[in-house]
Amino acid sequence: MSSLLVFPGQGAQRPGMLQQLPVSVLDEASEALAQDVRQLDSAQALASTRAVQLCLLIAGVAHARQLQHTPDYVAGLSIGAYPAAVIAGALGFADALRLVSLRGELMQCAYPQGYGMTALIGVELSTVEHVLAEIHGPDSPVYLANINADNQCVIAGSDSAMQRVADRVKGQGVAKRLAVSVPSHCALLDTPAQTLAEAFAKVTLKAPAITYLSSTRARPIRDPAQLRDDLAFNMCRVVDWRGTVQSAYERGVRLQIELPPGAVLTGLARRVFEQGTVIAFEGARLDTLQALLEQEGRHHR
Repeated sequence: MSSLLVFPGQGAQRPGMLQQLPVSVLDEASEALAQDVRQLDSAQALASTRAVQLCLLIAGVAHARQLQHTPDYVAGLSIGAYPAAVIAGALGFADALRLVSLRGELMQCAYPQGYGMTALIGVELSTVEHVLAEIHGPDSPVYLANINADNQCVIAGSDSAMQRVADRVKGQGVAKRLAVSVPSHCALLDTPAQTLAEAFAKVTLKAPAITYLSSTRARPIRDPAQLRDDLAFNMCRVVDWRGTVQSAYERGVRLQIELPPGAVLTGLARRVFEQGTVIAFEGARLDTLQALLEQEGRHHR
C-alpha cells in the first residue's frame, strides 16, 4: 500500500491563506520573488491570476513540508503540479516561484476579461462533448478542460459560449462558474504555454525522488525533459484528474492526503478509493496525518 499527496488547482484559493504559514517559507518565497508574498492573499490581490497561482504554490509547499514524512506519490491539478514537482525534488522552490509568477502573468495577459471556466456537475461526459461540438466555433470558443469524475467535468472558453453550454445542459445537471478568470487547459493557451516553455528551458530539473503523477497524462513521469514539457504545457492540455486518481489507486495507493486549501480533491477521490483513506489536510490534526503516512510507509516497506 502506498500514499499520495495531491495539490489543488485554481478555484481553491481564499483570502488570508498565507497568513498562518511558517515565516521561514514566506521569507524564502519573498526573497525568490523580490516582493513580500504576504501581500498576495488579500481579497483584492486574489483577483490576479498570478497572485492566486503563487499563493497555491506557496501554501502547498509549506504544508507538505510540515508533514515531515515522504509520500510515495505526488500529483497536482493544474497549478498544483508545481508544488508537487517541488516536493518530489524535481524542481527547486525558487525556480518554481519564478516560473509560476511568469505563468500567471502570461495567462492573465492572454485573456484579461470575458473568459473563464465552468464546472458541469451531474452531466455525462458524452453529453458534454456532443454539446461542445455543436457550440464551439471561431466566435464561440469553448473546450473540454478537466475530466474530474464520471459525472463531473469542467469547460473553458468565452463567457458567452460557456453560458450557451450551461443553457443546453440545464435540467441534466448543474453548471457552476469557477473562480478562475482565464480559459485554462485548452488550445486558447497554446501561445502562452510556448512562451513558458522557453523560460523552462533555462531551468534545471532533476528526476523526481518521489513518483510524480502527471494530471494530463494520468501516469508517472520520471524523465526531467518530459517533466519540463508536462509542467510548461499543462496550462493548455486537458486535465484527466479522474484518470490520475484511478492510476494511483491501481498502483496500490490507499492513502490520499489533499494539501490546503479546501477539500474538493478529497471528495472526488472517494468515488475511486473503494478501500483506503482519503483525507484533507485542512481540518485534520497534523499528528494524525503524520501517523497515517507513517502507517502506510510501514505497510509499503
